[in-house]
Amino acid sequence: MHQTPILTATSINSITGSNLFFKCVKLQKSGAFKYRGATNAISQLSSKDKVNGVVTHSSGNHGQALARAAKKAGIMCYVIMPNNSPQVKINAVKENDGIITLCAPTLKDRELFTERVIENTGAKFIHPYNNIEIITGQATAAK
Repeated sequence: MHQTPILTATSINSITGSNLFFKCVKLQKSGAFKYRGATNAISQLSSKDKVNGVVTHSSGNHGQALARAAKKAGIMCYVIMPNNSPQVKINAVKENDGIITLCAPTLKDRELFTERVIENTGAKFIHPYNNIEIITGQATAAK
């Protein structure tokens, strides 16, 4: 995890009459705060949960972050991605050894394909946003 800088801008402070602080999470590994959540979620898994890897659905940043965190932990990561996901996001998941399944760009299809991966592999589902470990990890950007 990078310790990313916090910057200020006197011109913006002057316009707003406030003291604003900008957390440069774009400089985080994987380019987003999502890596914090993914790393936390992976670190909270039991040894039993890690055996079959993890699965998620994501069109980009969460999938990329989870694949990176899983690779670092030495476990498999399956990512269900809509078939219209940006190629740069698909490449980033692949670069982190994520196993991609493409599906139609609907939530119903994402969930259906996720369930199929769980049935076939026993992977642990890490929801992209409705998961307390993801939320708590992402919140560390403010800490």
